[in-house]
Amino acid sequence: MKRLNGFVTAAAAACIAACLSVSVSAAEKITVAAYTSWQADILAKAAPVLAGEGYDLEVVQCEDYIQPDLMVASGEADANLFQHIPYLNRFNEENGTELVSAGGISYEPFGIYPGTKTSLDELAEGDVIAAANDAVNLGRALLLLQDNGIIAMNEDAGLGAAKKDIIDNPVGVRIQTLDAAQVFRMRGEAAFIVLDAKHALQAGFSPAEDAVVLESSDSLSAQVYGCVIAVQEGNENSDKIKALVDALRSEEIVSFICDTYDGAVLPLAPGEDISAEIISAYGDAWSAAEENADSTDTDAAGVSAEDKDNDGTAGDGADQAAAPGEGANDASAGEDSDEDGLAG
Repeated sequence: MKRLNGFVTAAAAACIAACLSVSVSAAEKITVAAYTSWQADILAKAAPVLAGEGYDLEVVQCEDYIQPDLMVASGEADANLFQHIPYLNRFNEENGTELVSAGGISYEPFGIYPGTKTSLDELAEGDVIAAANDAVNLGRALLLLQDNGIIAMNEDAGLGAAKKDIIDNPVGVRIQTLDAAQVFRMRGEAAFIVLDAKHALQAGFSPAEDAVVLESSDSLSAQVYGCVIAVQEGNENSDKIKALVDALRSEEIVSFICDTYDGAVLPLAPGEDISAEIISAYGDAWSAAEENADSTDTDAAGVSAEDKDNDGTAGDGADQAAAPGEGANDASAGEDSDEDGLAG
């Protein structure tokens, strides 16, 4: 992967091009690579908006999540839409590329879903809240609980947060961690369960209708794990890339996202970008998660030995560090079952 030239032909062969023809005289072409079908659909909806600005949009849907970045790095595509910044940074480090974000477009929210209770006001001492035990997803879950006043953590906990970072638990809830695919099975026992959008859909929940609360678009998790338009460094302020980002943040596209994906994909508020300051302050979320992870074993059901008598305050945690590209699961509006974590 360190030599990109050899991948150009492979990238073209591995991708399914869907040209969105727009009858505009002398229109300037913008080629954008996507990975999942919902990302390609959002781009397709932006074609008429861009046509009105004099641009002809071509969308290339790739068969894997390596090709979109290779296409941008080689100049075969002007931009791509499929990944969050931690993944983009890791790709740059591993491949010597210089790709940057031109702006955040959407995110796939974590939510607190009802178990045996339906309102957070009903929480009582000893109630169980179930969450995924892999470190990246647990970090997002803990931040969501903190944002809703259920726990408080060290100021520097960030997206690599673990249960040991909890410094206040005013109600006295118990946080039980399991394998991500098993969390929904706790809804008959836990007061609440915390799920990423993909697993919520698989459990039969509607994020828009059933979540007690969803991550907000200005939350740290949404800002860092939002899906961005990535381009070669130096192109982020070009006229056509600015037009692309503006189109994807337009009222038409915001409405399309809100009306189409049942809350599993939500728009980042117009003008909100994932700032360099946020990324710099918290670093690579995967690296932070690995530092917080330990070797606590889990049983066949994915429950850690520590969790079986967990007090939910400052436990050691059963956090399993997510490998690069895993952890923040891609909901893909219920269509794509991959767990690549590219657009959490």
